[in-house]
Order: sequence, then structure tokens, then C-alpha cells
Amino acid sequence: MDGIAALSEIAYWMERARAETRRVEAYRKAAWALAGLPVGEMEERIAAASLTEVPSVGKSTSAVVMEASRGVVPKKLMELRERGASPLAMGGEGLRGQLRGDLHSHSNWSDGGSPIEEMVEAARRVGHDYLALTDHSPRLTIARGLSPERLTEQIDVIAEINATYDDFSLLPAIEVDILEDGGLDQTPNMLRQLDLVVASVHSKLRSDAETMTMRMVSAIANPFTNVLGHCTGRLVEGSRGIRPESQFDAEVVFAACARFEVAVEINSRPERRDPPSRLIALALEAGCLFSIDTDAHAPGQLSFQDYGCARAAANDIPAERIVNTWPLDRLLEWTHAKR
Repeated sequence: MDGIAALSEIAYWMERARAETRRVEAYRKAAWALAGLPVGEMEERIAAASLTEVPSVGKSTSAVVMEASRGVVPKKLMELRERGASPLAMGGEGLRGQLRGDLHSHSNWSDGGSPIEEMVEAARRVGHDYLALTDHSPRLTIARGLSPERLTEQIDVIAEINATYDDFSLLPAIEVDILEDGGLDQTPNMLRQLDLVVASVHSKLRSDAETMTMRMVSAIANPFTNVLGHCTGRLVEGSRGIRPESQFDAEVVFAACARFEVAVEINSRPERRDPPSRLIALALEAGCLFSIDTDAHAPGQLSFQDYGCARAAANDIPAERIVNTWPLDRLLEWTHAKR
């Protein structure tokens, strides 16, 4: 087995299991360091047992590569594969099998941890036909949001990546910040070049209900908006602490989503579980479409759809109302129809 591939796969399974970030990074950084060596140097260092002299390669990561060099699957990788054989959550397996892709993901172009290419390979690993790359918009400076210039560059990179596949599509997309006046944090010219737009609120989350409702409805009515991301903004666990739901008139917001054919995202991140079940039921009753997304910031997190599918199944959402069960042609017809 290839040692670099073994390190990357270990990191993938650790991300899937929500391991501590610094532990995952040890395997990712070791893989990147070894991949950057001149041709032949890794093999020389394996023969000399000197891998730990390479910066970012420690005893544990060196041991994985040495095991792989002997033609065996490293013990740590075998253990992680065994642990990952079952879904992350039970109850949504049938629905998970119908999903064709994921419409919310991040790379290291904004606040994700891995290159675009690794996100693509992980998406293909979990069986997707497509993945929307939705790095953040300019206003979210803390997340290294993409300026129009950087987004233009990313669109070109996506085209180059797509040219290497005939069985997978990476969609140029964005998670655009909903501004305080309900506008979208990117130029119309740039949004016009994208296949999909996820619109999310990231600031002033404690605004009063009337202000937040007007803000969200304005964004939903925007002809470029396709998906309303993590609508309540809540956090129910995790290292960032607990955050309550934003207050808004859910009946008005979901009626707008139904009217303008904007999908309500079921955000699969365990710390979000957004929206809560009572609002999923309300959106279903309002006639909304849905999108089950991971909001993945690392390759292994693309498996978090297991959580979202379990919640969707528990709330009896029909598969035909979930836009990422649709084949790519139908999905793109829908995303571009409002424009």
C-alpha cells in the first residue's frame, strides 16, 4: 500500500469520527510533507529508516509509512476502517443511498482544512456524483472569505479539476453571507458565474425577530439564492460552545422559501443539527424543498450526511423533496431557473 495514501486515509477516518483537530493534522501534514519530497527521496528514507528527519513526520506517522512499505495495510488504518464500517447514525440509510451529492462544503481556500482536490476525492469515496464547493464570501474575513478576484481564480481551478473526471462534477458555488440589509455578499457578476448559491446569516444572530425575518426573506427572494443555510444559527455542542437559535418568523421565512423555490438546508454537522425538528416539520408543511448538506470543512466530514439523513427520515421528508437526490442535470436546471 502507498504510505502517503495510508496517511491520508487515516486522517479521513479520524475526521469522520470527529477526532481532535491537532491529531488529524499530524497525519495530513505528514502526508503533504512526504508528497512534497523530490522523486525517490521517500524511498531512500524508508530504506534508511530516516523518515522522522522530514519536518512534520513523527514517530507515529513514520511507522504507518514503514508498515505500508512492506506491502501491508497499516494496523491503525485497519482498525479505523473496521470502526467506520457502520453508518454514523441509524435510520437514514435508505435516504443516504439516494443522495447524489452535497451542496455545502469548504476547502482551504477559506476556512476548510484541506485542498480542493482532497475534498473531491473524499466526495467520490462516499459515492457522490457531484459536490458544490461553497467557500465563504468576502465579508467573513475570519474565514478568509473569497474576494471576486480569488473567486474568479477558484472558478478556473474548478474547471481544471473537472477536466480530469468523466464521472464526477465539482460545482463552482459559494456560501454567501446574508448582509444586514438582506443583500448577498458578492457581486451579481460573480454570482452569475456560479452553479449554486447557499445564503447564510453569520452576524448579528441575536437581532430581534422582525429584523431577522426581513433580512432572511430579502435574501431568499434574491434571484441568485438557491439554498438557505443553517437557518437558526444555533450550536448545540462542540468546542465553540452553545449558541441559541436566532429569532425569526419561521412561517413567513418558509413561505418565502416555498414561493421562491429556495431549499431549506438540513445542516448535518453534529454541533448544529439545524434546523431543529419542529422547524423541519413547519418547512415540510409549507411545501419547501430541502437539501441535506454536511457543511464539511475536512474530507472525512463529508460522511456527516448520515446524521442529516437520519433526521430527515425521522421527520418523514420525501426523497423527491430533497434536491440533492436529483441527478445533476435536474439540479442545475433548478439552480439556474430563477436567474
